Amino acid sequence: MFIDRAKIYIKAGDGGDGCTSFYTEKYVPNGGPDGGDGGDGGSVVIKVNENATSLSEFRFGKHYRAENGGNGAGKNRHGKDGQDLVLSVPRGTVVRDAESGGIIADMYYPDDVVTVLRGGIGGKGNARFKSSRRQAPGFSQKGEPTKERAIVLELKTIADVGLVGLPNAGKSTLLSVLTRANPKIASYPFTTLSPNLGVCYTDDDSFTIADIPGLIEGAADGAGLGHKFLRHIDRTRLIVHVVDISTYDDAVKDYMTVNSELFKYNEELKSVPQIIALNKIDSAESDKIEAFKKSVSGDIYEISGITHSGLDKLIRAISIKLKTLPPPTPIEFEPFKYEEVDPESYAITRADDGAFVLSGALIEKLARTVVLEDRDSFMYFQRRLDVGGVTKSLKKAGIKSGDTVRILDTEFTYED
Repeated sequence: MFIDRAKIYIKAGDGGDGCTSFYTEKYVPNGGPDGGDGGDGGSVVIKVNENATSLSEFRFGKHYRAENGGNGAGKNRHGKDGQDLVLSVPRGTVVRDAESGGIIADMYYPDDVVTVLRGGIGGKGNARFKSSRRQAPGFSQKGEPTKERAIVLELKTIADVGLVGLPNAGKSTLLSVLTRANPKIASYPFTTLSPNLGVCYTDDDSFTIADIPGLIEGAADGAGLGHKFLRHIDRTRLIVHVVDISTYDDAVKDYMTVNSELFKYNEELKSVPQIIALNKIDSAESDKIEAFKKSVSGDIYEISGITHSGLDKLIRAISIKLKTLPPPTPIEFEPFKYEEVDPESYAITRADDGAFVLSGALIEKLARTVVLEDRDSFMYFQRRLDVGGVTKSLKKAGIKSGDTVRILDTEFTYED
């Protein structure tokens, strides 16, 4: 099943916890701290898979998580780093933050790889906290936790040429004879339910063609297949507008209807060159062809997808036109990045009961380290508050001896 849009939830791995351990061996008293560090969590990486043409693998899976880092152990054994989660997407996939709509990446080139979420940093073992004053630290650091994020994957097919036209105009037949593609072909509306790609080879060149389905009056507003597939026209450098000249009473109206929907969807498509292919001339009346040419200006070619009449001229015209157009490029955008919090940031607020509440990245990092029941740990905590400027800020906020300080779920009494 063709899927070109998917909302998924991703989470990088949490960092592993550091270990609190002391070396023990017979006849070796006071062996000292030997707790190892926790491993870093795995990151979430998105890369291009050139063999993929749909986001169907994300149809049922909604939550994707990288591996957590391993915990540290005694004898200075560090936890292993978590394995990265690598998500493969088709070329042309735009990755957006679901909440803001900001573009994280445009997976345009075949070798594109982007790290969307970084894994959490592993916590330090107690061996890291040993110093000349603190010979036997009885505490270690917990790993850095990570947040789950929602992203949207949106596939925009990359092709040199986009075939547009009303249902049954003959786009799929034309694609099949110009390329080696094998789209489903039948004589009823909406035979084509997903964009089809093919490569047209000439004597000295080749170019890709995409059949864009679902264009009827009101498509840009959701009628029929709606604008579900209109996004796939965004990437094309040249539009081949296929018009059925054989049976419709007013081919000019049909032509105007399709253009109206294209430009309503994206006004910038007015700047994309068009070639008009009058299809099914083998069963068309000559006066209809002439009437169309008098009413519509532009490069018009008479063809038949069934008899192959006029296809050589059309292919040559497409090839020549493409050589005059600038090469395709990715979307221009200001990359969206998830906020990297300053690890030394903190905030002081007052609770309703008068307690001083400490929060922020620095406080959370210390909370992962501190064991308030451990004297060495608590002293380390106090020194870090002094060095980080938190104690000074508390005094500016009016704290006095005997006041309550609250950190997450822990409270203690401030003493000056």
